[in-house]
Amino acid sequence: MNQLDVQIMGQSYLLGCPDGGEVRLLEAVQRVDEAMCKIRDANKVRARDRIAVLAALNLAFELSDKVAPALTEPDPAANSLAATQSDVLSALLARLDDALSEDGQLL
Repeated sequence: MNQLDVQIMGQSYLLGCPDGGEVRLLEAVQRVDEAMCKIRDANKVRARDRIAVLAALNLAFELSDKVAPALTEPDPAANSLAATQSDVLSALLARLDDALSEDGQLL
């Protein structure tokens, strides 16, 4: 497992990453950073933890739009894929919660 030093909304985070997953993790970091900066820049919210929650909800909603059609299909493989994507989203949200809890700062 590798460790990557990334920045999200100007804050550094050291993230664990499985071998070969660096590109996907960096893409995810970029999506989270863009989502959080967009909320911050719109002056809707100032507290980092609230921005993170709103960004996570927006990203989860976008993902559910992609997953929802697979859930209505009778194909078991499609349902398995949707369950896997849901597990991945849950893991990413848990990582985000862990990173923010270590930060100890709200702004």
